[in-house]
This record gives sequence, structure tokens and C-alpha cells, in this order.
Amino acid sequence: MQVKDVMTSNPTCCTPDTPLPEVARMMEQHDCGCIPVVENQDSKKPVGMITDRDIALRGVASGQDTQSMTARDCMSTSVVTVTPEDSVDECCKAMEDNQVRRVAVVDHQGGCCGMVSQADVALDTSGKVGSVVREVSQPTDSAPNISSQ
Repeated sequence: MQVKDVMTSNPTCCTPDTPLPEVARMMEQHDCGCIPVVENQDSKKPVGMITDRDIALRGVASGQDTQSMTARDCMSTSVVTVTPEDSVDECCKAMEDNQVRRVAVVDHQGGCCGMVSQADVALDTSGKVGSVVREVSQPTDSAPNISSQ
């Protein structure tokens, strides 16, 4: 089974300059907890990821004025990527190795064309979800070394 068989296609993306309240509205509108942050809407090259947890911890909990913040202020700048042609096994390994719950799917030009989350992997009937959840959730002594795949 390939990534293209389990990924969510054409995810909603924001740019680093997208106002934080707009990012939160995007999450609400699309019922998701993570938005890929792309260089611009033309290239769709991923430059970060922003989650509802990022907004809560780096924005709200920090005491800053979230109304004046942008995605850049809260996003993670490391993005793990896979391609639609990669196997689900390769995708699971990338998630496990980098201890992430979501990966961006990039096309041949490097543009974000999809997302794979643990929930998407659960659709894979080979039983990988338990392994992925276990490996992603393992405590680590240091931050994971996240790189593009």
C-alpha cells in the first residue's frame, strides 16, 4: 500500500505570515489539529507545521497577544515529508524515527499535496497503527533530529 492510498489530499495550508486567529479558524473549519505552513500558496513548499497545541502553548500560554501573532510565531520549522509513491511502511518508519504524529506529503516539485496522520495510518489494514503510536510516544532524552525524507 502506498502513501497516496491513505493520505488526506490537498490539505489546507497557511503561510508564515497568516494571522494566528485565521490559522485557528482554518483548523476549526476543516476539523483538523495541524496545518502545514508553506513558503507561499504557489509553490506550496512546506517550511513548517502548526498544531492546535502549538497555538495553545507557544501563543496563549506564553501570555502574548495572539491577535497580533502569525503562524511564524508558533510553528515548528522542522517538517518530515514523504511522497505519494512511498510505501505506508516507509511513512510509518519516518513517523517513528522522528517521533511525529503527522507528515507532509510532497509532490515531485516539493509542494505539499497531502498529509498523513496516525488516524490515516489506522486505515491501513496491516496493523501498523499500534507500532507507530508506540514508537512515536516513546520518551526521548533530546529533541528528535527531524529532517526531510
